[in-house]
Amino acid sequence: MPTPPPPHHRRPRWGWLLLAGILVLSTIVARRLEHSRGSGHTAADGGAGAQGHGARGPQSVVTARAGTRDVPVFLTGLGAVTPTASVAVHSRVDGQLMRVAFQEGQHVKEGDLLAEIDPRPFLSQLEQVRGQLARDEAVLENARVDLRRYTALLEQDSVARQTLDTQQALVRQYQGIVKADRGAVATAELNLAYTRITSPVAGRVGLRLVDPGNIIHAADATGLVVVNTLQPITMIFSVPEDRVPEVLEKLDARQPLVVQAFDRTRQRLLDTGTLLTVDNQVDPNTGTVRLKATFPNRESRLFPQQFVNARLRLDLLRGATVVPTASLQHGVQGTFVYVAQANDTVAVRTVMTGPADGEDTVVSQGLSPGEEVVVEGADQLTHGASIRRHAATRGPPAPGVGGSGTGTRDGGR
Repeated sequence: MPTPPPPHHRRPRWGWLLLAGILVLSTIVARRLEHSRGSGHTAADGGAGAQGHGARGPQSVVTARAGTRDVPVFLTGLGAVTPTASVAVHSRVDGQLMRVAFQEGQHVKEGDLLAEIDPRPFLSQLEQVRGQLARDEAVLENARVDLRRYTALLEQDSVARQTLDTQQALVRQYQGIVKADRGAVATAELNLAYTRITSPVAGRVGLRLVDPGNIIHAADATGLVVVNTLQPITMIFSVPEDRVPEVLEKLDARQPLVVQAFDRTRQRLLDTGTLLTVDNQVDPNTGTVRLKATFPNRESRLFPQQFVNARLRLDLLRGATVVPTASLQHGVQGTFVYVAQANDTVAVRTVMTGPADGEDTVVSQGLSPGEEVVVEGADQLTHGASIRRHAATRGPPAPGVGGSGTGTRDGGR
């Protein structure tokens, strides 16, 4: 038999796969290293560029000059509108409600007819007590005639003294009965008048609470309707207790204090009135005292239970130094401003502030009228920093000026 050829020696397949994997991994690592070197150069170049950009010239700011004007001093608080008078109209007699004489939401005057109760039972009662009065008056008159007769007979010694005394007592008894009858007649007449229910105050009628045809009673918990007096109208609001002495001082001096009522947004003035009085105690939960003001409410902008923002004008600071509120900065040293110097640098100036009025705040110490303060762009300023000034305008700031636009201010370069 022929000898078979020796088997051919083959390299295992897994060896080729291992070699290919090593080559691929080496390629990936090399590319990663090359990319990281490029990123390092880019970051270094960018950092140098940023450093050069940060070293640019003076910072752009918006400035305005401190001015002088009369500034009113206000106390503000949240208030609720209340009617000057609020009356739940009840019937004063029992009976069937025959007619309602008002329209819901109608404005009525004091004494206007609101409703009527069936008057017939009261007319009958009145006739009855009038009849009793007439009968008892006749009996009284007869007793008086007898008394006069007995008096004449006693002078003639024709009747006993006891008979005369008895007749006198009888006359007094009938006089009491007649007086009671007259009271009953007056009561019946009054009850008859009560069948016409009239408005006790002038104001606006609310929703009807009882419909015609129902039997109503004087003791009913629910009335017929509620009438609220809205012109004038009142408001109750609260102020901090430490400001009450100032308010009382003005009231004791008979100085009229003006109160303004604004809507929830504090943008719309609803009405202007005067302060009436101050409550006699402090609310221990809030540390505030309630004040009451009255408003004419001619345009009916105020409504009962409406929440409003009250502003009480307490004083007027004449010739006060004012700056834009946006110029005030706050730090560990207190409130301060950046004052623009003649050499186009800024200086930190600590100030004492007073009340605010709109976009301005009163500066009581630390600043003089005419000095120029930074309104916008103060975020990165320090004492002695160089600036490039822009005058405040009503529109948005020019490109390159940080912050938001403000109203027009006097001054600036």
